[in-house]
Amino acid sequence: PLWGKSVSLHWANQGFHVQGWLLYPADYNPHRRYPLIVSVHGGPSWAVQPRWPGVNYGGAPLSAMGYFVLFPNPRGSFGQGERFAKAVRRDMGYGDLRDILAGVKQVEAHFPVDPRRVGITGWSYGGFMSMFAPTQTRVFRAAVAGAGLSDWLSYNGENSIDAWMKPFFGASVYADPAVYARSSAINFIRQDKTPTLMVVGEFDAECPAPQSFEMWRGLKAMGVPTQLVVYPNEGHGFVNPAHKRDVLVRALAWFAKYLPPDTHAEHG
Repeated sequence: PLWGKSVSLHWANQGFHVQGWLLYPADYNPHRRYPLIVSVHGGPSWAVQPRWPGVNYGGAPLSAMGYFVLFPNPRGSFGQGERFAKAVRRDMGYGDLRDILAGVKQVEAHFPVDPRRVGITGWSYGGFMSMFAPTQTRVFRAAVAGAGLSDWLSYNGENSIDAWMKPFFGASVYADPAVYARSSAINFIRQDKTPTLMVVGEFDAECPAPQSFEMWRGLKAMGVPTQLVVYPNEGHGFVNPAHKRDVLVRALAWFAKYLPPDTHAEHG
């Protein structure tokens, strides 16, 4: 394989036991310092499991280019029981982000990671987290948000799968708009300083393209480096091989620009 070895990590945070997977850089040298990319899974009710990594946009090419890649399973994920899976209810983007940040600290404490070169990426709910997290913390210095979500209120009226939202937020958007607004990245856009690339399908019905347009326009207004690419005739999961390759090339170039994998830098 072109990527490095993988290990299972465990950490405790706020009364929860959290697990994640860490993919080493290819040609790992313990005497060098590396950037780290956090890859957040979709869902939020899903989990990253031990399986052969895909060679499309994901951990394998990032590892091959010289990045550590952390795949956390924060609260909201499957695999740690019902209480753990339900822990993001009415807390979307907050408790799970705290678990992710605790995982980043765990990696930084035990592996040669440069804390000034940490990025975040993901698709679907992972795309939401890639938009939301930089509005809440300065840990992430670059982001690539695939099929993301920036405003839960407008999203409710745009998507074709809105039935899933009420159980997670505890009420409809019309009954309790405040809980939706609290987890909307667009409402904290002034706090976001992170260069962000956004990619989305033209006909995505699960995380519609206007969600990425909103975030892109907001970041532009704030003077934050950003780019938005809308792929024609694509839905939530891309099918055109040329588009899949283009997303990969753009994402790798974005991270290489803002989080260069300088594997020649020795660390103390």
